[in-house]
Amino acid sequence: MPQRLELLKRWLSGPLALPEYDINPASADASFRRYFRITTADRTYVAMDAPPDKENTGPYIHIARHLFEIGLNVPEIIQVNEQQGFLLLSDLGSQQYLSALNGQSVAQLYGDAMNALLVLQEKGAVDDPAIPPYDRTLLMNEMGLFRDWYLQKHLGLTLDSQELALLDKAFSLLADSALAQPRVLVHRDYHSRNLMVTERRNPGVLDFQDAVVGAVTYDLVSLLRDCYIAWPRHQVEQWVAAYQQQAQARAIIPAVEQKQFLAWFDLMGVQRHLKATGIFARLNIRDGKPGYLNDIPRTLGYVLAVLPDYSDLADFYDFLQRRVQPRLAA
Repeated sequence: MPQRLELLKRWLSGPLALPEYDINPASADASFRRYFRITTADRTYVAMDAPPDKENTGPYIHIARHLFEIGLNVPEIIQVNEQQGFLLLSDLGSQQYLSALNGQSVAQLYGDAMNALLVLQEKGAVDDPAIPPYDRTLLMNEMGLFRDWYLQKHLGLTLDSQELALLDKAFSLLADSALAQPRVLVHRDYHSRNLMVTERRNPGVLDFQDAVVGAVTYDLVSLLRDCYIAWPRHQVEQWVAAYQQQAQARAIIPAVEQKQFLAWFDLMGVQRHLKATGIFARLNIRDGKPGYLNDIPRTLGYVLAVLPDYSDLADFYDFLQRRVQPRLAA
């Protein structure tokens, strides 16, 4: 989009009057947003390009300012051009958690990430009318992406009325579990590609503009059962238990049985991973971004690993084994 880049340059050199600078692509994400690193003689910035006909910068600005105020390490908004869809932000660096995580670093990095998540859940607004609820409609629509984009469009499955009813029942049970949980501010994409390794106040937190008020385990499962990197199940469950203790100590959640909290975590993960699988398929089919297909086996692998523990979802597990798992390994 060369016209957008020229518009951005004119804004940087004109109204902002930045001194001489270099501009280079910083990253792109699964939306229409693009990011550029702006380097001057004495510092760096990040410029967001969010075409107004495709992206609304309002939620990003609102959530960024709120998270900054409660003490999270998010990009500071330096200048805004909502009409053209440009933001100038402070730079949190270029090292994602994904590239830094290994057996030696994971305890420190995840410890920092879980501490930041506790701050988000303890101090984040849950009564802000500008932040939508993670309600049943949204939960069900997200799982519908799995049915529509992955099963039907990507795999080419023809689902009969019995299978469609089976999916609806499973989706409803998963939504019930999410809606039964304590409500907190939910980042909604709290994972290794949106957390940056920073020297101070680690981690830097990005891509929070889709925040909602919803289930307490959602961001935790995004972090610990990441679509882009996997850890042994016993280790994940130890992290979950430790997080539960800290969340109870801070009165984020009431005292609940560890088994109950783990069930919330497991079933929230199933909901999230079904949604993510549908989104990955849609990114390939609709947006011409096939790279995300490589993450589907890991993502659905989480679902297949935990479903045997939940008898209410036995029919859904059987369906996935018969209709999906053979295609997953192919």
